[in-house]
Amino acid sequence: MKSETNVTIPTRDQVLMSKLNWLIIFFFIQICFASTGNDQAPYHHCLDECVQVTCPTSTLNFSLRLLNWNCPENCRYECGQKMTDIAEEQGSEIYQYYGKWPFYRLLGMQEPASVFFSIGNGLVHVYYFFKLRKRVPTIYELKGYILLYSCVGVNAWLWSTVFHMRDVYWTQLLDYFSATLLVLYSLFYAIVRVFHVLRLTRTCLGLLFLCFYIAHIVYLSVFAFDFHYNMIANIILGSIQVSIWFYWFLREKEGRSYGYLAVLSGIGVSLALCLELIDFPPLWRVFDTHSLWHLTTIPLTIIWYKFLLADVWYETHHAILP
Repeated sequence: MKSETNVTIPTRDQVLMSKLNWLIIFFFIQICFASTGNDQAPYHHCLDECVQVTCPTSTLNFSLRLLNWNCPENCRYECGQKMTDIAEEQGSEIYQYYGKWPFYRLLGMQEPASVFFSIGNGLVHVYYFFKLRKRVPTIYELKGYILLYSCVGVNAWLWSTVFHMRDVYWTQLLDYFSATLLVLYSLFYAIVRVFHVLRLTRTCLGLLFLCFYIAHIVYLSVFAFDFHYNMIANIILGSIQVSIWFYWFLREKEGRSYGYLAVLSGIGVSLALCLELIDFPPLWRVFDTHSLWHLTTIPLTIIWYKFLLADVWYETHHAILP
């Protein structure tokens, strides 16, 4: 008697989800095992010798003392650079040390490329704050919300600059919390603008968002700093925002030729975020994928502000020059 075997053939969607799951698993494996440099015996030998022999007799230069480096931390940096020099000479693997790639410092700044690109982003927000304040008519009821967006943006990139200059616990928290505030406020503005939320409802919605934000930072700072939760929360908030603007673009595209700018900016940021999933040793020990992510947001932020100016022009029927 012939037995029958039921074979289930996976659908295309199941195959894609399986591949996505393996990609996520691989990404988290990279995160878990990327910081092996500080576990190597030669590194520990170099670090012990530096701390025991060099620290008692050496004095750090002014730029390092200004950014609150101490001798053991400087030894970590020097030994990481020394091990990386050897690895490059031998053509062997480049390691991370304490979760970070071995960047060249500049005047005590740990990640100079990210510092300068963060400053660039902040300057874009400063420039358009004054431009919007001058060009947006007072009668436009969302003028205050737009100017506040610029202020939130300046704050986010200010703390990004500080964090990349000197990565310590409190600068990391302020960087992450400020970035979340920018993402959350961007979503708030999208809802208010796209759905024409009335003033009273705006206030209630703002209080709801504020409560969420407070709960978010309390959880991360008091209970446990969960990097993955913070990342997922920001991705979800950003995705909702992009979806809202895409919906608005489809709804209004017949009459608003500039609408694509909002979608272009949002999708561009989402695509650029993929750089965060690709990790490799920094080019010339300066440019890593995170710094390149900060670089890409500069032109994308300019596109976003051009959209805001065009949208205000359309809404108020006043000529607002680009």
